[in-house]
Formats: sequence, C-alpha cells, structure tokens
Amino acid sequence: MKLNVQWMRLSPPRILVLGFAGIILVGTLLLMLPASNRNGDSLAFIDALFTATSAVCVTGLVVVDTGTHFSVLGQVVIAILIQIGGLGFMTMSTLVAIAFKRRISLRERLILQEAMNQSTMEGIVRLIRKVVIYSLMIEGICGTLFAIRWSFDMPVGQAIYYGYWHAISMFNNAGFDMFGDFRSLTGYVYDPLVNFTAMFLIVSGGIGFVVLSDLVDYRKTRKLSLHSKVVLLMTGLLIVFGALVIFVFEFSNPRTLGGLNWGGKILGSFFQSVTPRTAGANTVDIAGLRQATQFFMIILMFIGASPGSTGGGIKTTTFMIMAGAVIAMMRGREDIVFFRYRLVQERIFKALTITLLALLFIIAVTMALSTTEEASFMMILFETTSAFGTVGLSLGLTLKLTTLGKLLICFTMFAGRLGPITLAYALGQKKGKELYRYPEGKMIIG
Repeated sequence: MKLNVQWMRLSPPRILVLGFAGIILVGTLLLMLPASNRNGDSLAFIDALFTATSAVCVTGLVVVDTGTHFSVLGQVVIAILIQIGGLGFMTMSTLVAIAFKRRISLRERLILQEAMNQSTMEGIVRLIRKVVIYSLMIEGICGTLFAIRWSFDMPVGQAIYYGYWHAISMFNNAGFDMFGDFRSLTGYVYDPLVNFTAMFLIVSGGIGFVVLSDLVDYRKTRKLSLHSKVVLLMTGLLIVFGALVIFVFEFSNPRTLGGLNWGGKILGSFFQSVTPRTAGANTVDIAGLRQATQFFMIILMFIGASPGSTGGGIKTTTFMIMAGAVIAMMRGREDIVFFRYRLVQERIFKALTITLLALLFIIAVTMALSTTEEASFMMILFETTSAFGTVGLSLGLTLKLTTLGKLLICFTMFAGRLGPITLAYALGQKKGKELYRYPEGKMIIG
C-alpha cells in the first residue's frame, strides 16, 4: 500500500522515465535468453541492453546483426519493443484499459498528455484511439506492399514476415532491418516501390499523430491547425532541400551516387534526405558519403522528426520557432508570426531551452566518447547525434564501441527518446509557481 502511494506521488515525467526503463530491462532479459539467439548461446548483458535500448528508443543502432544473430523469437521481441517504444508504453497501457472498458483516470490522462507532448488533456483518449488505428492501418497496408515486392526475391512466407516486420520498424522510425550483414536497403536503391513505401512509412510516423489526425479529418473540417501547417511546411522544406544538397554533394562520388543512373541518383538523394529524420535505414553506404554530406546529415538528425511522433531530435517545430526568432529579430519585430498567428513567449523559451539542452548534451557525450573510443571526431559526433536523434545511422563506430562507450550511447538514446526537458523535469525538482519577480535588469548582447 505504501509503495502504491509513493508511485502515485511520482510526477508524469518520472513515470515515463521509469516506464521506459522498465520495458528496456524486460527486453534485455528476453534478448539474453538462449532461445532468442540462433547460436543457442546467451547474448552478453551489455549487448542485450544496447539492443533493447535501441529498440525501445526506436533508434536502430546495433552491435549484433539483427537478421543473422537473432532467432525468430529474438526478432519478434525486437519488433514488439519497437512498437511499444514507438507508440509509447502509456499508449499501449491505455489501449489495454480501453479494451477492458476501464475508466482512464485523471492522473493517467496527465501522463498521456506528457507522453504525447500535448498542451491540454482535452481529447487525449480519442487521440490515443486514433494513434493505434492509424498505426495499424499504415503498417498493414505498407507491410502488404513490402510483402508483395519481396515475394519475387524470397519465399512467400518469408516475404510476408519481412514485409510486416520492416513496416513496423520503418513506421516507428526504428531503422532495424533483417537483410543481414548490416546492409539495410542498399540492395533496393533502384527500386521505386521499396523506396517510396519506406519513405511514406518514415514520414507518416515522423510527422506526429496530431498531424495525421488533422489530415484524415481535413475532408470534413477543411482546415488544419497551426501546428499541422508548420510541421507539414517544415517537413516538406527539409526533405526537398536535403535531397538537393545530397544530390549536389554526392553526384560524382563513386562510393555513393556516382555509380548510379539518374533515377538511382534522385531516389538515393530523397531517401538519404528522409532517413536522417530519425529513421535509420539507408540505400547507399553512409560511411562512403563525403564529409560535407555527413555533417549536413548531422544537422538533419539534430532537427529530427515532429512532436508527438515516433521520432526524436529537437523536432521540426522547435527548429521553426528558432528560425522564426532569428528572422523576427533581423526584421526588428517583437513577435514571431506563423500563418497570421503570434506565438506566446512561453513557446519561444521552451524551444530555446530544448535546443540549448540538446546541444550541451551532444557536446558532453561527444567529449566523453572522444576519450573512450579510438575513432575520428566526425565518427564520434555522427554516432552521438544519431543516438540522441534516435536515428540509427552510423559511420561504423557502433561495432567498435567499448563497454563504456556502449553505456554512453545507451543513455544518449534514452535521453533522446524521452526528450531533454522531460528528462530534466524527471531528474530535477517539481515545477513551482514564482511567488515574486525581481526588478528588470539590462544587459548588452551581441
């Protein structure tokens, strides 16, 4: 009874942290089972922990090859961890409660509000229902398309299994694959069906469930919220601009786009522009990219997906607000205005806080890894940003990580999935109201 009271006193951010940590621990123990590994041996604890963390945090960084090392049981466990991690454990808990017709308490609604990054509890349970329905529909349709395409390359049963497994991985922006030898989708760089299906899964999972709901309801309402407009605009700009930059930088690179025809170059450019937005799959050799392209992908990974989605990063809306603040300052305006709506100061402070905390976190982990790992600065910075953005792309450092390096990357993936502010609230003191304000001071800036 006392334990239950203590649990009820925990803040929503702390419950989210403990919930995700608990799922990672259960996943670690399941992946350590001899039955989860094809060779019949127990996977080392640190490798099982790393894999479980990567799956729950929908990252995709791996220290053992998913397709060749794990048995069917191990692969199914990873897929379940990806689904729970992508949708959120509170979403899954709510789904069970709805199935058993149990009332969702006010406290549970508060936790759901925190988990889905919503500003209000209004309609939160309806949103959860939509989240589950949309996820299953998109994964089912795209999994069927994958299965049909891959049935030409492998037995039908395996094609169906691969199709739905990869649909779960792609929609949840996880980046895990089962093609073996860490190949990802490099064998399908010319295939339009595989490319467009994968990109649709990545983008639909990365724009956020609120935006998906707005798009589905658009036929009735004929309007989109400010949030949806900003997310769709920013997502479109980043994809198109990213594809253009990658196309220009890699056009003549023989290790990536240089050896492809025009169709392959265009598909490759767009796919590599979409995947750093926390997806982790790739159709060209990421290690073979020029350093300018790799650094540009670091920026894309840092921005990441959108709020309330399966992806990580500081989020598109945060980046848009920061860009809007710069533009407003340069124009001598006090307000940031998007689509004729003015943003309140609280939103601007939160965007600044998220960006600064994320930068400081990445800098700290990069410095730490620079002392524990024998690798170039670019490899370490790329790996750190990939882990924080829950992307899963790597220049090859993951397989060479020391035990301490693996633990650092595990913590980085965990922090990236929860978000720097949620983690800070969970580890810090409760928010309280200010009882008084100090007199205004002046500082010289710039």
